Order: sequence, then structure tokens, then C-alpha cells
Amino acid sequence: MNPREAITRQVHALLERESRINLHRHPVAIRNVNGVVLLEGEVADVAAKKLALKLAASVAGVDGIVDRLRVAPGERRGDGAVRDSLARMLLEQPEFRNCTLRSYTNQRRETLRSAQADGVGEIEFSVTEGVIVLEGQVISLSHKRFAGVLAWWTPGRRDVLNSLEVKPEYEDRDDEVTEVLGLVLEADPLLDAAQIGMACRDKTVILEGSVRTEQQKQRAELDAWSLFGVARVINRLQVTD
Repeated sequence: MNPREAITRQVHALLERESRINLHRHPVAIRNVNGVVLLEGEVADVAAKKLALKLAASVAGVDGIVDRLRVAPGERRGDGAVRDSLARMLLEQPEFRNCTLRSYTNQRRETLRSAQADGVGEIEFSVTEGVIVLEGQVISLSHKRFAGVLAWWTPGRRDVLNSLEVKPEYEDRDDEVTEVLGLVLEADPLLDAAQIGMACRDKTVILEGSVRTEQQKQRAELDAWSLFGVARVINRLQVTD
């Protein structure tokens, strides 16, 4: 077996062993060219996507990853509908009340809201084949992360590319991840955030407490996985119906 085939097989074996990745239901094509591994396909959720990329990058001899993974949406929608839904959520959230918002479609920018000079930033978003791209700049990593979660919540989205810049730059901290996750869980209409405890260590989020259903347990975990920069989620939530 040549080294290229060996790497491809190792990546496939790791993906097959990961319980959050179902290659039978959601096949992933794996190609390797000179140590650069390309992953292509549609996976079940954001957790499966992030884990697949992390596992592939962990294989010895892999020098880079090309990400062409998409996430199966809860419903299939056109780009215009996806864009409109994201616009509504951004406009409604208090955290972005003083943020300039623009949508980009067909090489045309539309300003949805103009903020004051001391606002929290400028967010420009576009949707192409269900892939949401966030660009612009915000004043904190918390704003970047929260905007990314809203994009992941958008019905019909197939992927989120969060390219928002943070200015001025500053060191990322675990306590900031915990803080914004608290805001996310409070904003999630499907969860009771008061029953969920959380912590973050070295970008690993730990969830504890109780929820009423297995669906809520999985929802809280996916909310954590949706945060930019989170590398792992340990879900210790108990279901108490």
C-alpha cells in the first residue's frame, strides 16, 4: 500500500469509529493529494463536520485539509429564504442592535441597518447554495461567536463560514466562551438555560445539569459545537422527563 492510500484509509477508519459520524447514512468522499486531504459530502450536523475535520487533521502525514463538507439542513430552502431568515434574527437580537448589517446578493449590497460610529461593528452576509458567509468586523469574539450561532440556527443553511474579524484583536479566553454560550442558551427558544451548567477549559466545553428530553440534550450540545473556536464538547446533561 502506498503512503497516499494509507493516509486515506486511516482517515476513513477514524471517521467510521466516531459515533457522531455516520458514513453509511452520510457518505464522505476522502481524497489525498500530496498530504492534503479533501473531505466532501453532507454530514448530519455541525458536530459531525467539526469532528471529521479534526480527525482527518490528526493523521500522521496530513499537511492540510480542504473542507467541502456540508451539513444536512432541517429543511431545504432557497438562498433568498435563508438570507431573509438570517436577516430577521440579526435584526431582532439585542446584541446586534447597534451593529451595521448588510446583505449581499447578485453583486448588490443592501444596508439593513446603519449603526452609530461607536457601534459594535459591521456584519455583511451572503448565501450561496445554502452556505452562509459572514464578513466584516465586530468588537469582540463574543459578537463573532453569537453571529455564527445565529447563522447555524438559520433554517435551510448547509454551512457557515464565519470570516468576521475582531478589532481590536485580543487574546481569546475560556471564560468568554462560557459567557457567550450562556447567552446562546438563553436565546435558544427550545431550551431552559437556567437548568444547564457550563464550563470551558482549553476550548473544551462541558455541559452539566438537566433537560426534559433527549432532543434538548442534543440541541444544547449542538449550540456549543456551533461556537467559533470550540474544539470539543463533553455532554453530561441528564434527561429528567
